Amino acid sequence: MQVFEAVPKPWGNSMGITIPREIIEKESISGQKKVRFLVIGSEMNSIRKEFGSLKLKKSTQKAMNDIDKGYD
Repeated sequence: MQVFEAVPKPWGNSMGITIPREIIEKESISGQKKVRFLVIGSEMNSIRKEFGSLKLKKSTQKAMNDIDKGYD
């Protein structure tokens, strides 16, 4: 699985994207192979802004250490 960003460009009555050559080679993509695209629009930007903004009373490391103590 590879992740990349692309800007769609008009292609007839549709829109098209260009897949970088490195990804084509790594994934062995050919004209006969089906590929799947996950389209993430602008709503993802608002999620990215919020991610990590939650302030906890304990640091993540402290919480993980407390969880590990329960397994001893």
